[in-house]
Amino acid sequence: MRILGIDPGYGIVGYGVVEHDRGKNTYISHGAITTPAGMPFHLRLAEIYHDMGVLIEKFKPDAIAVEELFFNTNVKTAIQVGHARGVILLAIAEHNIPIAEYTPLQVKQAVVGYGRAEKKQVMEMTRVILGLKAVPRPDDAADALAIAICHGHTANSALSK
Repeated sequence: MRILGIDPGYGIVGYGVVEHDRGKNTYISHGAITTPAGMPFHLRLAEIYHDMGVLIEKFKPDAIAVEELFFNTNVKTAIQVGHARGVILLAIAEHNIPIAEYTPLQVKQAVVGYGRAEKKQVMEMTRVILGLKAVPRPDDAADALAIAICHGHTANSALSK
């Protein structure tokens, strides 16, 4: 199963693609959709929406895993990321691809085995699981790969029940 993991944002949307087959994750690609800070917000959303469609067409995923939002301080940022997440979900829905959503705690649990793991631990385990020489950059792309790995493990265990 080819999985596209998405770490939502409006300045940077991380993406990571893995092939998951019988418990094994194989790295395919990673990167980021970026929008310039000075661009009007509605145009940033349009750019994210368009680029999500391009990614879906390019990688042809069987499933897409998106991180759920978790914010505890800046409400304005949370709302803006929520808007970006909305256009991401719309792009996915228009391609009729199954969507799975995971909290940061679920991703950490699936990748590291501990839901309160530090970000560095998640990034390093993502590197190890995928057999990469270095931690993927930017951080948002490494997070997206971890989200894809989480879905592979979760979908795999759901299938084996």
